[in-house]
Amino acid sequence: MQEVVLIHDWKRRLAFWGGAISVGLVAILFALACEQANSLFHKLLSISPYLPLVVTPLGLMLIVATTRKFFAGSQGSGIPQTIASLEPNEASKFRDQVLSLRVMIGKIILTIIGLCFGGSVGREGPTVQIGACIMHNIGKLAIFPKHDIEKGLILAGGAAGVAAAFNTPLAGIVFAIEEMGRSFEESHSTTILMTVIIAGITSLALLGNYSYFGHTSESLAFGSQWVLVIISGIAGGLLGGIFSRLLIEINNGLPGRVGKWIHDKPIAFAALCGLVVALLGLASGNATYGSGYEEAKSLINGSGVLPENYGLLKMTATAVSYISGIPCGIMAPSLSAGAGFGANIAHIFISVPAGAAIILGMVAYFAGVTQAPITAFVIVMEMTNNHEMILPLMATAFIAKVCSRLVCPTPIFQTMAAKFLKAVS
Repeated sequence: MQEVVLIHDWKRRLAFWGGAISVGLVAILFALACEQANSLFHKLLSISPYLPLVVTPLGLMLIVATTRKFFAGSQGSGIPQTIASLEPNEASKFRDQVLSLRVMIGKIILTIIGLCFGGSVGREGPTVQIGACIMHNIGKLAIFPKHDIEKGLILAGGAAGVAAAFNTPLAGIVFAIEEMGRSFEESHSTTILMTVIIAGITSLALLGNYSYFGHTSESLAFGSQWVLVIISGIAGGLLGGIFSRLLIEINNGLPGRVGKWIHDKPIAFAALCGLVVALLGLASGNATYGSGYEEAKSLINGSGVLPENYGLLKMTATAVSYISGIPCGIMAPSLSAGAGFGANIAHIFISVPAGAAIILGMVAYFAGVTQAPITAFVIVMEMTNNHEMILPLMATAFIAKVCSRLVCPTPIFQTMAAKFLKAVS
């Protein structure tokens, strides 16, 4: 009897380790595919910057039509769906739907296609849902205890998704606790930690030790330069709150004829959104397409010149991409928009290191959008490999959260998760 129990125990461990490795591998392949998709779109831009005026609307129409017909549940960021799947037993049917392998495949393919057509989308949010899908299905195959399937494995998969996507293992754990696991239980800590470690090691073994945005050694002198913390926190928090409130209100349905038209004609609305995204790209000199990774990195390194209104244009392009109904992560685009806002602040406070202002702008806007300040400062600290800025980043993130709440009383991912559950109840 003991031998049988031991065999089952080892089968579960092997399945768990295999799942964690799979999350890391899929996250890496997904990242590489997204980079290729972004490169493909920029080759299109090299032919003519006006081609997106036709291609992007058609692309978004195709993605929305495909999503609604074949991959329901794969639209949007993926984080709200994953959070909703953590609810108790009454959400079991919903959980199996949004964490199915079909939805995972759709999320991967349609996010890649979205980048091919110039959407202002990120892959990190979708990777959270992908990681949760993998661990959830591994859990069912390995006959893990039901409680672990419902909570621990899903949390672990989402955390590993963040860790592998950004190469930020600590941020993955913090994200699981702060954003996904508002009712976090201590018993899940080992599951989450081990999954993040294994997925992180997989990424490290294949891609090496790198920082997502490189390394910056910028710092703020304590005293007068800390006024930048207050300004960045207030501005980024309010702007992030406006962004989130806008997405929530449109997601809930606009009143009047406009709201009815959006509801009745989702594919036509997607085409209109695609046209707006293309016009914003044209206005920005082709800077607002894609995740914004290269643009943010160039701002941090001081190696690129972007329009003064880049932050606002990127914020708008991301909002329009999201409300169009396509699979659309907002984490990386929010960091990029925040970098643009930080650059604006740096132009005002010329006595402060520009790199410091930019990463404060990133953490402020990201915290304003997500209202997850600990995740915000940890993820930016790890991505820039800058520990000297930890106290200013912490202070900025918490100021931003408070200011965001003034505009958007409830966190965006939690609010949208509640709507998903309400729709299936």
